[in-house]
Amino acid sequence: MHLEMKTRCEKCAHAFAPGEDAYICSYECTFCQACAANAHHTCPNCGGELLRRPRRIVGAAVPAATAPTLRPTRSWLIWAVSFGVWTVVSVLATFTIYEFERMRGTPMSVLSTAALEFSQILTYAPLTPLVFALAIRFPFRLGKWWKRCLLYLAGGVLFSAAHIALRTLIHPIWDPDAKQYIWAFWNSAAHVIHMRWDLIESLFVLNIVDDITGTYLPIVLVAHAVSYYRGLRERELRTSQLQAQLAKAQLQALKSQLQPHFLFNTLHSISTLMLMDVHAADRMMTRLSDLLRMILEDAGTQITTLSRELEFVNCYLEIEKVRFEERLTVVVDVAPETLDALVPHLLLQPLVDNAVKHGVSKRTEGGEVRITAAARDGELELQVADNGAGLHAPETPWTHGLGLRATRERLETLYGQNQSLELQSPPEGGVVVQIHIPLQLQNRDDAPALPSTPDAEGGHVVLREAQLP
Repeated sequence: MHLEMKTRCEKCAHAFAPGEDAYICSYECTFCQACAANAHHTCPNCGGELLRRPRRIVGAAVPAATAPTLRPTRSWLIWAVSFGVWTVVSVLATFTIYEFERMRGTPMSVLSTAALEFSQILTYAPLTPLVFALAIRFPFRLGKWWKRCLLYLAGGVLFSAAHIALRTLIHPIWDPDAKQYIWAFWNSAAHVIHMRWDLIESLFVLNIVDDITGTYLPIVLVAHAVSYYRGLRERELRTSQLQAQLAKAQLQALKSQLQPHFLFNTLHSISTLMLMDVHAADRMMTRLSDLLRMILEDAGTQITTLSRELEFVNCYLEIEKVRFEERLTVVVDVAPETLDALVPHLLLQPLVDNAVKHGVSKRTEGGEVRITAAARDGELELQVADNGAGLHAPETPWTHGLGLRATRERLETLYGQNQSLELQSPPEGGVVVQIHIPLQLQNRDDAPALPSTPDAEGGHVVLREAQLP
């Protein structure tokens, strides 16, 4: 079930064309773009913020799950609650007054007491939804407090007058002169319509204060409380949606920064090889095309399995292997239970790239890059280490590189405080990047296999440089 969107501006009565922008507040007051701009995107009725509503789709149903929103309060529910509450109050009042009169020694029959109390209290039931609608439609605002006070005062007087009118229609009024209850609009002796305005006026004066302070104002306060609660929920929902969209956009931006960073580095390596070894450059171009194909296959992916990420890193290392040949040694030490762990896509590649660029490439005799993964206490621990000069070397820009900074920001966006990324420089040299993220596993049937044949060593999957294709 969905509500029909309003097709006209409430200010200028402009008819909205299909697909035309319209602006609504939390109470669905609808305005065209010009009127919303003139009102500074503030609803002139309730003072709420005017936001652009989803465009109408012609000839197609709008999916229910496109934008989660709070369900509007059903009108029949308000009427049902009103009659239910006032009926309970009437019943309780009947037994209270009956017991009170019995204790005074002037008992009335239960039926007479019920008729009197129900005519007094239950007649509030049909008026309560109207007052509720008035308070919702025109909530109290500090900027318009005096206008709202006058409006609510007039509403209170009308509420009391309507209540007295309903009472006189369903129950007689006590006539102090005749010492009995008589109908205010009917002469029972002459069987003619006869209005007793004096009795109606006296009843109105005696009840107006109680009606306004004891019934009307509490209804207004309840309506404002409901309105405030719904507005708070809608703001929280809108905030969560905006935060989710912002986080998704940030992740995509950070990921888009990593891909050109990696591509430029690879192209620079190919350009260097073209002057020394054309065949090696050709092999690197082939490997690069395979790697770009993997990137396109995973376009838009933010989370992948560790096995898939290792497959991607392995493809990248094949490119570096063409460049460094025997100078590059790679050891991948992965616990089997972590292969199905979920990790951010392109998490390891920039770290391995830094290890090769700032560690291995600085050593004439070459170097080693070690990738390890283990599960400890519900966390996935990843390490990328090299045996280069370490963090203390002045020519090593480890701490302010683009890849490391983007990786930190992606981890913070995805996991908040439930993650860590630390750089260490062991005494024997080199750099160790250690990452801790929550351990979350994917179904084994859906996880891609590791691309190389593993050796069994200490219960871990260990791949060495000699096994890389």
